[in-house]
Amino acid sequence: MTTLNTQILDALQEGNKPALIQEWLEEARSGNASLSKSASADAADIASALAKGLQAGANIESFADAKWAPLQEVLSSLSRSRAAQGQSAGETSVFVLALKKPLLNALQQRLNGSDSVQLTAAFWGLTKLVDGMAQFTATTFQRAREDIINRQQEELLELSTPVVKLWEGVLAVPMIGTLDSNRTQIVMETLLQKIVETGSELAIIDITGVPTVDTLVAQHLLKTVTAIRLMGADCIISGIRPQIAQTIVHLGIDLQGITTKASLADALSLALQRTGWRITRQAV
Repeated sequence: MTTLNTQILDALQEGNKPALIQEWLEEARSGNASLSKSASADAADIASALAKGLQAGANIESFADAKWAPLQEVLSSLSRSRAAQGQSAGETSVFVLALKKPLLNALQQRLNGSDSVQLTAAFWGLTKLVDGMAQFTATTFQRAREDIINRQQEELLELSTPVVKLWEGVLAVPMIGTLDSNRTQIVMETLLQKIVETGSELAIIDITGVPTVDTLVAQHLLKTVTAIRLMGADCIISGIRPQIAQTIVHLGIDLQGITTKASLADALSLALQRTGWRITRQAV
């Protein structure tokens, strides 16, 4: 264990830790860091993990040292927790960086009387350590936020492409928004699974909410229709507005062999006829 490790470890001993944590939290508040109700407990956990790494002889100048693993785990947990709470990476980094001042003060007291070279080296080593902790926290926080965003996007995609059972043997997928490859894949998988589960004979893909239809969108629709037919079912595309019809003709997109209707109501009426249903209005 190096001299600097020992000096920092001494400042983190149980007798000194409460005062150091109190100074840490005050410094974080002065730096406009957002402190949660668990800030004191978080600080205590970080201080304990830091002491554990120092006792193991971790390299202060390299936070990638495997001996910092307990501290990295605590910082990762803190980052993910704060990311889930909607806090920013900056606020989390400011909280960690606020540890620098109380540790520097404690180190200065222990190095009182040392020459300037030793003092500068100690301060530089401590600065690199805390900066490494803050950088690790920011990186982990960013990854956690990206994971949350990706998960939310997947959930929104699933919610935006529901498969609805309109009638016995008839399913419908109302499409809203832009149709891209990822969304087409989700629609295809969900729809095919629903066809198997319900034994439906017909699926209606309603594109009333799709703003534009280009060659790529048409290809996605054709792939979905092909997959449906391979499952032994048939497909009707509804929501073909005049603008979309003109675009399809202008682009030379071939939809021959695919039944299209102007509205979902027309598609449902045709689907009922194909499945042998006849609906009559009761006389009032």
